[in-house]
Amino acid sequence: MTVSSDRLPTMPQDDQAASPAPVDVGDTNDHRPWKKAVRVKTWLVIDLTGRVQQIDAGKHSIMRRTGLSARDLRILDPFLSYPSSITGRERAIVIKLEHIKGILTAHDVWLLNSRDPAVVPFVEELKRRFLNYHEANTAKIRRNGSGEQTAEELTKILEGTQDGERGQVLKEQQDRLQTLPFEFVALEACLEAACSCLDDETEALEKEAYPALDNLTSEISSFYLERVRQIKGRLVALTQRVQKVRNELEHLLEDDGDMAGMYLTSKLLQEEDDNSSSSLDTIEEDEDHELNNDRHHSGDPDISPDDGLTPLHGLLNDEIERVESNSSHGAPARHADVAELEMLLEAYFVQADGTLNKLSTLREYVDDTEDYVNIMLDDKQNNLLQMGVLLTTAILVISVYIAIVGVLGMNITINLWHPPNNSQEDFLWTIGACSIGTIILYVGIVALYKYKGVIY
Repeated sequence: MTVSSDRLPTMPQDDQAASPAPVDVGDTNDHRPWKKAVRVKTWLVIDLTGRVQQIDAGKHSIMRRTGLSARDLRILDPFLSYPSSITGRERAIVIKLEHIKGILTAHDVWLLNSRDPAVVPFVEELKRRFLNYHEANTAKIRRNGSGEQTAEELTKILEGTQDGERGQVLKEQQDRLQTLPFEFVALEACLEAACSCLDDETEALEKEAYPALDNLTSEISSFYLERVRQIKGRLVALTQRVQKVRNELEHLLEDDGDMAGMYLTSKLLQEEDDNSSSSLDTIEEDEDHELNNDRHHSGDPDISPDDGLTPLHGLLNDEIERVESNSSHGAPARHADVAELEMLLEAYFVQADGTLNKLSTLREYVDDTEDYVNIMLDDKQNNLLQMGVLLTTAILVISVYIAIVGVLGMNITINLWHPPNNSQEDFLWTIGACSIGTIILYVGIVALYKYKGVIY
């Protein structure tokens, strides 16, 4: 039996119904209704001019824009526990250092947890650095065009500073920004923020730990013991975090291939050189083809291919040779020369190693304090054991005295209790002799313990 569609009951529409989950804009090619919706995340993008914008993008859109794989993006997943890492790929660098989680490209930076209060100062620092980087490179372009204008600007900068040394430092910073690629400027900001954060936490822990440890050595109590236990737990966790950052930097410094893979700007320049060389090869082939056709139509076999070259063709040949020489020597030299990145990583490796040394010194101080506390507790325990030995010996001697008193207290006829002249001198002498004998016995046993080394 069929039912007319006009008679089908209609469900009431709810204006308050929840909207469907957002789907990545770049994933609209597949219109299958059963396809699982991709969760969209908010990324904070900072370009090389310091401009900031928020972009809602899904995983596949990020993969398409940065050339990363899904495995690389899992490093930035807040629900997964990944250690600190710096991973260089073909078109981007995935970085996770402490509270900094983002992607570095040759022209912008993508930050994932931009709403974190700890990341807000880092974003401002990135904006400042990128703005200075843009101005420094703009000044470099002007210097290439007109050196006088740049000299005047530099003179104004140096005169505007309060100190000549400060102006010299500013000049050095500008020169350094002109030589560093954009991705290394961003990487340096990330490393500085992470290492500074770890260093600040280390200093705060030191200011709290040393007084607590000194108080524990002066007075052993449950309050100070609990406080030192918490400090030790924080110390172990912080040491592990610093160790991970240090190990990651050490791993990069030991592998020149990984460092060469992080030259994103150099890769883009090499691609442009390859494209230009391929276009020049195409032009050369067209010119050769035309010359061959002209010689074929003229029918003169004595004309060589070089006789009909135009000046433009000669310039093209020179350009081709230059590009080929650059592509065969210049491009590998860019990747082979990693001294610039090595110096950058080594500086922060030394800083992380210094922070780790501070934590190691603090850990040794904690261990020394624990040893001292254990020695004090052992000494108290030994004193208690000695007191127990002395009390046990005293009880033994008193038991002997009680036994003597019990024998003398028996209900038997003893002349000592019933003297013929009713004198009590013998009784008193007996009690005194027993007491003195008990004391002498106790002192002798204690002297024997000390001689044998049982007590000291």
